[in-house]
Order: sequence, then C-alpha cells, then structure tokens
Amino acid sequence: MPAPLTDRRVLIMATDGFEQSELEVPRSKLREAGAEVRVASLKNGEINGWDEGDWGNAVHVDLLIADANVDDFDALVLPGGQINPDLLRVEENAIALIQAFASAQKPIAAICHAPWLLIEAGLAKGRSMTCYKSIRTDMINAGAKLLDRPAVVDGKIITSRCPDDLPDFCGAIIEALADAPTDA
Repeated sequence: MPAPLTDRRVLIMATDGFEQSELEVPRSKLREAGAEVRVASLKNGEINGWDEGDWGNAVHVDLLIADANVDDFDALVLPGGQINPDLLRVEENAIALIQAFASAQKPIAAICHAPWLLIEAGLAKGRSMTCYKSIRTDMINAGAKLLDRPAVVDGKIITSRCPDDLPDFCGAIIEALADAPTDA
C-alpha cells in the first residue's frame, strides 16, 4: 500500500461535459488517500458533468485553467467524456498547462477521450497508451503504441480506456504520486 498522500496536490482539469464518474471517482479516491484535489476549468463557478446520456451533477471550480501553475501541483488528471476533451483541446491555456506538467516531469493521467488532449499537446508519439475505442485510430495516427489494457503507464503518462477502468486508473495515479518527489 502506497504511503498516504497528505503532502500531495492534484489538479483536475475539466469543463462542461466531463464524464461524471471520471472526475468524481479519481477526486474521491485521491482525497481518501490524503491528497488535496482542486478543479480547474475555463470558467468560474460550476461545470456540469455528463452521466449516462444526459447532464449530470455540477462540480465546483476552484480556479481558472489560465491561472493554474504547474509549480503548485504534483499531478494532473484529465477526465474524459466526449464533450469535455473536445472542448479543451482547442484551448491554448489547457494545452500549455498539459505541456508544462510534461516539461516538469509530473504525472499526467488521462482517461477515455482525454488522450485527445495528450495528442494535441504533442505527448503521444512513441508512447505506449490506451484510450476509449472510438479514438484508437487518432492515437495510432499520433504515433502512440496502442495497448488494450485497463491502465497503461509510460513514464509519467497514465492512460485508461473507460469508467470500468477507474480502479486501475486511480491506483496508477496514487502509485505515481507516492513515488514522485514533492516540490509543490
């Protein structure tokens, strides 16, 4: 069992249309492990999840993506859903933040359609990754080595396929945080 994450700070980046469970479950599991978890988005207030074909629960936004600083966090979590990453991948501040986490060699975890963001940030080429089945061709075309596993860890990049993989996804994030040096 990894050490408690009481000295760890995790940023979840999302906007309206995030897959409900893919934000709520990692947030809950990371908090249970002792980490401080904050949500960054494109707007202040709340963002709305997507849950089984309709709008889901609202989630409080702690800060704007434009105001997020990689030095304040130990890891970045990117929930999927179809809408959320599609909206974020055209936002310069979102892509710049992902690239900043990569440059700082801090864990970045993306599930479902969120690997689209890793593609846009230039982080897929040459990496072993997984994703939701409908974006597999995008991953291959971006130069990733596609694996069909619940969670794939390649260096500091963690990817998973879908909500069914959340136990493995969360476990991989917690393990990466437990093993990483702290400087946030």
